[in-house]
Amino acid sequence: MRAEKNYLIAEVESHLKKSDYVILANFSKVTVADVAELRKRLDAEKAEFHVVKNSSFRVAAKAFGLTDMESSLKGPTAIVVGGKNPYGIAKIVKKYFTDTQKLEVKTGVIDKKSFTAKEMSQLAELPSFEALRSQLLGLFMQNAAAFVRVLDAKVKKEQPAA
Repeated sequence: MRAEKNYLIAEVESHLKKSDYVILANFSKVTVADVAELRKRLDAEKAEFHVVKNSSFRVAAKAFGLTDMESSLKGPTAIVVGGKNPYGIAKIVKKYFTDTQKLEVKTGVIDKKSFTAKEMSQLAELPSFEALRSQLLGLFMQNAAAFVRVLDAKVKKEQPAA
């Protein structure tokens, strides 16, 4: 039995090594077909959904320095790991919950910082990185265009009328 426990802990550790974040969820209402659909959605971001034992996750989390997880390790637990965009993955998980009302986020950890379920929901509502980048570029372009208009007005003002 001890070898089996070590195997389960090692398996959870291998999942945690895949990314700088982990999202814990309660999957008690989720069917096998629901899990297949969620995994399909997560695959777009190269993320993975795994059911884990709370005791195995507790030991693996301590090894990775993930503290303050104890209160979330009640009831059935699944983890979402992998991929490079934790915010995009949080969006997928939130959309899945909104669509099915089955998967419930317990907590999340991004770059060793813990987030409550409510905070994870708020992170999921943020625009994507590409959208933020285009908004920032738009702000730069807007200011640059205003600056060009001011310069143009100044040049037209100083030119003698013909």
